[in-house]
Amino acid sequence: MQWSQDTAQRRARELNLDDIPLVCHRPVAAHVDADWFARYKSAVHAFMESLTDSVDTLAFMNLTQNEFMGLIMGSRMPENLSVRFRIPMMWGGAISPDNMFLCATFPFAHNMDRFIIEQSGNEMIWLPNPSKKVFVPAHMGGGGDGGNATEDRLTQLAAAMAQSRGME
Repeated sequence: MQWSQDTAQRRARELNLDDIPLVCHRPVAAHVDADWFARYKSAVHAFMESLTDSVDTLAFMNLTQNEFMGLIMGSRMPENLSVRFRIPMMWGGAISPDNMFLCATFPFAHNMDRFIIEQSGNEMIWLPNPSKKVFVPAHMGGGGDGGNATEDRLTQLAAAMAQSRGME
């Protein structure tokens, strides 16, 4: 059964995804090249490195200093974080950092998967499409418990890193 926008928003609310924008997409069968995984890994690495402009949002993810540095350097994805496609590549989405966003794996990425799978077979699919690179639900917007994972400290780390890379 094809979902209306109201149906999609209601189901998103039931899955605690009510504060993530939805976009309606017509799935298009896409050919996936044999080198897709190498291109995907490269795109994820580039996406992770591009997160230096999202330090203010990353501060709400309660990452340790080591997790934060590993993430923005593109070397290591912290536990319980997932890089997701805005439009899945099997439906015509590009393997590109511009088609990716970061969110907590549980429960959000898990619930996004449920949300999408429940629409299988529909002509039009409603897809989660956050406005920023990092999806932080409104109820998590209060930040962490301080320490080295506060916004100010992460901003200092990112600025020092940008300076060392000559990205000022």
